Amino acid sequence: MPDSILRTADALDPRLDAYRDLRDRDLAGRGGRFMGETPLVVERMLARPGLTESVLVAERHAEAMRELMDRTGNETVPLLSVPAELLERITGVDLHRGVLALGRRPDAAEWAPERAIPRRDGPLTLLACEDLTNIDNIGQLYRISAAFAIDAVVLSPRCHDPLYRKSLRVSMGHALAVPTARCTAWPDDLRRIKESHRLTLVAAATGPGSRPIGEFAWPERSMLVVGNEFAGVRDETLALCDERIRIPMAPGVDSLNVAVAAAICLERACRVGRHGAAGASTPR
Repeated sequence: MPDSILRTADALDPRLDAYRDLRDRDLAGRGGRFMGETPLVVERMLARPGLTESVLVAERHAEAMRELMDRTGNETVPLLSVPAELLERITGVDLHRGVLALGRRPDAAEWAPERAIPRRDGPLTLLACEDLTNIDNIGQLYRISAAFAIDAVVLSPRCHDPLYRKSLRVSMGHALAVPTARCTAWPDDLRRIKESHRLTLVAAATGPGSRPIGEFAWPERSMLVVGNEFAGVRDETLALCDERIRIPMAPGVDSLNVAVAAAICLERACRVGRHGAAGASTPR
């Protein structure tokens, strides 16, 4: 039986072209593709049939990756194996975990609000992100959303791509699983989502009209709105919100990182309804 691992030590092997110069390709885009790295992210990519186009690993990971791919129904997905030093030379980055995969980006229609957001009665909790540009924050927000079983993340047009290689890594692959609605007209799309899903919009914001989070009784159907890392939630977006809440802090401290603040708020929101029954998970 032929080896199902495609082994090469040739830096010019055309099968490696998709993996060359990762930093430059991250900036230029990949034409309907995205790149995942680390064993955990790649494992989550492989768990979704038809998502992964190919996998590239350092030699030491080849046998274990082949077993995983066969076990998850990815027998026909090409698995490329190269020496560790060649992997770094090809990609241009230090990939100390030695695992990469090329995936097919979801069609834009899958991220349309009318398709991505569940339509149902009963509890519904969404997270709306306005103009977030920090790749770590985007990744953390998806990990947080997965932890609290958020029904969907709503992104404004200016938000960073959650499938950007580093954001996907920070999310630990959860950006592949949490439903995403990418808006094209903001805040008009936010208004339509609010009305069509009968949601209470709750802004995480300081300033006039905001009240301490401990005084707020979270509704069964809500959308938490968090704003840009520097500017916060825009005025026109705040005008759509039904409530503004703040997290009380010690004197001299005026703000928290947006992902930290969202985690505190979403933990409160998810005490309502079905989310309250969620079990604890082991940090990874």
